[in-house]
Amino acid sequence: MSYLILIRHGQSKWNLENRFTGWVDVDLAENGVLEAKKAGDLIKNSCIEIKYYYSSFQIRAIKTLEIIQEKLNDDRDFTKSWQLNERHYGALTGLNKIEMSKKLGQEKIFEFRRSWNSRPEALSKESKFHPLNIDTYKNIPKENIPDTESLKDTYERVIKFFKSEIQEKVAKENILISAHGNSIRALCKYLLNINETQITKLEIPTGNPLVMDIDENRKIKSCKYLDNNRAKDLVVF
Repeated sequence: MSYLILIRHGQSKWNLENRFTGWVDVDLAENGVLEAKKAGDLIKNSCIEIKYYYSSFQIRAIKTLEIIQEKLNDDRDFTKSWQLNERHYGALTGLNKIEMSKKLGQEKIFEFRRSWNSRPEALSKESKFHPLNIDTYKNIPKENIPDTESLKDTYERVIKFFKSEIQEKVAKENILISAHGNSIRALCKYLLNINETQITKLEIPTGNPLVMDIDENRKIKSCKYLDNNRAKDLVVF
């Protein structure tokens, strides 16, 4: 038996401002730091000893993981992967979600945010928000950097990485992944066999560790959030 812990980073500054963030490298808000500290305490109290840690390339996920490790008194290195990044929101990047809902309609914005295979319009490569113009991604091959993505696109890159780097370990070792709403949504779709309609309804809260109990055949025996007070979308078996 082993455990896989998935955690969406603590609240970021753009989460607080209700902006489409995507690949823009935005730091944690003050409340996000507190959420990460609480997550660390919850994991520590669960007595789960983590063997491998993974995060995306993005500072909000990296800092969340570093804060958790500090709570666990564990300073070992961890793997950073751009494949675990948030979904790229294309031309919506940096815009306010409420304002865009008023402009385009709630139904259209919901489609862009949650549908399986709809992509927003591509973000101009000249934009300061394009990953090509952000130092964080300067060592990623340009052909791997998107202009926009659907949830399906995000799923394909996340699961390809998971299968190649994590899947074999997860049956024997405890693993923690610090990532983002859509990259964790992709992992949940794959691991919990959620269909393309149901996945649009799955909300991933910030800073709340989702713990999957996995047997030697990589079958999930149970799945629960550690903070029960914030577990509105708990997946049950």
